[in-house]
Amino acid sequence: MPNPTAAMLVIGDEILSGRTRDSNMHFIANALTARGIDLAEVRIVADVHAEIVAAVQALSAKYDHLFTSGGIGPTHDDITADAVAAAFGVGISHRADAMELLGAHYARQGMEFNAARQRMARIPDGAVLIENPVSVAPGFSLGNCHVMAGVPKVFEAMVASVLPLLTGGAPLVTQNLRLMLGEGTVAEGFGALAAEYPDLSMGSYPFTQDGAYGTNLVIRGADGAQVATAMARLTAMFAP
Repeated sequence: MPNPTAAMLVIGDEILSGRTRDSNMHFIANALTARGIDLAEVRIVADVHAEIVAAVQALSAKYDHLFTSGGIGPTHDDITADAVAAAFGVGISHRADAMELLGAHYARQGMEFNAARQRMARIPDGAVLIENPVSVAPGFSLGNCHVMAGVPKVFEAMVASVLPLLTGGAPLVTQNLRLMLGEGTVAEGFGALAAEYPDLSMGSYPFTQDGAYGTNLVIRGADGAQVATAMARLTAMFAP
């Protein structure tokens, strides 16, 4: 049985403008690989309601899981929750359990639980809260869409909260062969080997070192023994 599939939707003008470097995709790609969920697509959209709605609808229909990051804070441009509610055709309101969590948090901090902070308690109808042990403000899951913060430490904590609840498949095994040979030299043999192992993913990634061309040849798959066999053949083909 194939592994479950996933997509990630990164939301935020600051990513597209280059002001913020996204690290969440790298983190969740590794976490999903370890869980046996195949990350198949990543999109980045601006803080535009219609664009977020369209992306959520398309990706949630295409894949088993959709993970979003960004746009669930207290400011006017944090519109992800509203857009996700619209994408699934449900209402959104201040949820009592989220209000209680946040109200208690700000009381402990001696800070006012003002209208801006209360925005983070607006949750789509029927959603399940995602725990946030870092800053309390929850994410949520609605259908197969898991909505999380953009701040990396908070995003990572939310991923750790939600992943154990999801059914995974076989974690991918990866092996790498680094060669000081150009892709043109290895392409024919590597391509022939890939054709013999349709269940494995094989990719070549060129680099330069001290003015010389090299290639990293990577083999991935759920069957560790098959990966090892294919890598042994590849090594015998090219390694000195």
